[in-house]
Amino acid sequence: MKPILLPGLAAAALWLAAGTAQAQVDPLQVRSWAASCANCHGTNGQAQQGNEPLAGVGRDELMKKLMDFKSGAKPATVMHQLAKGYTDEQLAAISAWFAAQKK
Repeated sequence: MKPILLPGLAAAALWLAAGTAQAQVDPLQVRSWAASCANCHGTNGQAQQGNEPLAGVGRDELMKKLMDFKSGAKPATVMHQLAKGYTDEQLAAISAWFAAQKK
């Protein structure tokens, strides 16, 4: 298992803290949310063959996909159910965390 990258945590926290209307999010909490993706997308988003890697994918691209899953615009087997379990702010933090991970 690869170690969790602290720069990714810091990037997610800074991105969330940048907006004055957004609340502070604990970087360790963001890592915990992102860890729930490991079963299908691999540790730190570095998926095994056959699954979509998330590490290093652009934050905006990831956020769009997650919001499309959440709204039902993007078909899925389980992602639409999972995405509905998070707030938009949590999905933004998860997107930023994966975007900061190395491919």
